[in-house]
Amino acid sequence: MVEAYVLIQTEVGKAKVVADRVRAIDGITSADDVTGPYDVIVRAEASDVDQLGRLVVAGIQSIGGITRTLTCPIVNL
Repeated sequence: MVEAYVLIQTEVGKAKVVADRVRAIDGITSADDVTGPYDVIVRAEASDVDQLGRLVVAGIQSIGGITRTLTCPIVNL
């Protein structure tokens, strides 16, 4: 299992809509509106890195109103 945080920047006024749509995607465990340089922070899980990539590119990045994403895989040190 691979888990990651995905930090999302949105167009002005689109954070709530983006968070709501992201929550509906399989593999998303949480999506929260936040303040600061990012507008939505998502926690995602997938069976492997390739599946995580597909989740981010085909799932999250296809949502209208998103201007940028940053994927941060979770590591166990």
